[in-house]
Order: sequence, then C-alpha cells, then structure tokens
Amino acid sequence: MQKITLTTILFFLVAFLFICQPEELNAEELTLTASQILEKCDDVINAPTDQDLRIKLILIDKKGKEKMREMSMLQKGNDKRMVKFLSPADQRGIAFLSLPDDIMYLYLPAFKKIRRIASHVKNTKFAGSDFTYEDMEAIRYSKKYIPELLKKEENHYVLQLKPREGVKTDYSKLVMWVRMDNFYPTKIEHYNKGDKLYKIMISKKIEKVNGYWISKEYEMEDLKAEHKTRMMILDVKFDSGLSDDKFTKRYLSR
Repeated sequence: MQKITLTTILFFLVAFLFICQPEELNAEELTLTASQILEKCDDVINAPTDQDLRIKLILIDKKGKEKMREMSMLQKGNDKRMVKFLSPADQRGIAFLSLPDDIMYLYLPAFKKIRRIASHVKNTKFAGSDFTYEDMEAIRYSKKYIPELLKKEENHYVLQLKPREGVKTDYSKLVMWVRMDNFYPTKIEHYNKGDKLYKIMISKKIEKVNGYWISKEYEMEDLKAEHKTRMMILDVKFDSGLSDDKFTKRYLSR
C-alpha cells in the first residue's frame, strides 16, 4: 500500500481550499441589492398579463362601526387600472381610472361628469376609504422610488423607498417588508412630508392562485384618524385578455 505523506495531505488540502473559494465568491455575487429585490417584488405583484377582481371594502371607524362597499377592479400590465363601485346604491357607478404617466380620472355618476385628478389632490381619500388616489394607481415601485436595504428580519427584506427626482407624491418615504421566499410585500409603512409615520398597509392571506402570488386581504390603517379599511378579494381572474377599450374615459362612465 502506498504511503500518504504529509506533503500529499497538504497538497490536497490546498487544492480543496482553492476549489471551494470560487463557490464562496459566487455566493457573495448572488447577494441581492435593494434595487434587485424591489424589481423582483414588482415582477411578482404585476406578473399576470391582466387581472379582473371583485372586491369587498370594509370601512372601520375608531368605534368599530363598519360600512360596506363592493367594487370591481381591472388591471392590465403594471400601469393601467380601472375601479368601479358596484354597491351600495349611493356609491354605485363611481369609477376611477389610472393610466401611465401619472394620469388619473374620476367619474361621479351624480354629476355625470369625468374629471382629471390633479397631482396636488392625489392624497385625497378614495371614496371615504383609507386608500388615497395615489394608493390606488397601478405602478411599479421601482419606477417611482429609489430603494435602500435597511435590514433582514424574520425571513423578510426591509426596504426604505424614497421618491425619485421629479416624482410627485405625498409620501416622504415608504418602508416595505418583502418576503425572501417569494418577494411578495407583506407590510408597507407610509410616511408623510414631515417624515412621520401615519399609515400602515398589511397584506394578509397570501397564496398562489393559478400560478400567481396574490394577497386575498389588505388592511390600510390611518393612525391619526384611527380608521381602517379592509380590502377583501372575493373573486379573481387572471390573463383573461382584457382589451385596451376597458381603460378609457369612455368606458369609465359606462
């Protein structure tokens, strides 16, 4: 039997360390940046070609009193969204349209009038809910915000998002918790121009439907008003081939 010398052992040890070193470097190279995390998050929440949702809204005041709303929401790609109220009767027909380049319209059936929503009133609450017009628009976060990775916490990436130069927003920043396993956002803190936390959105009942991750329930809380809005998805259809005609001012008033 051939003797294994100390020199041979040292040779194999050095060779082993040399072989392993590139794998360690590769692992470091695969560490995601804040921008990559946010891009992946955008890709997940906007993955379907289009979305057709039926939603129940529950408005909850500080005394626990509830008001119900029901609406439909259509989305195509990541920059077109149409929302129409179905009930109650006094809200039925109110509609909101979000288009690319920060263009938004509101239709009020009582006045039979379509009006464009100016940038300075995007922070107005949408139909009495805790979601503003800005919250309701269809966007990619990575297009609007510059991300910074604050920390990793309980299987989440925690990102701070600050508006890009030239972006008109009522928020000084957002802090977003993104799941590490599927890149779905589970919590977003909204800070006002004074850099004070005033709204928190929580995503609940996150599950996969027809191959796409979706939250079946959202809750937006206005800390100052002590008011909450719960958004519950009752029905969802993906990739149904929605036409561009459904995202026009003409369809808004139908």
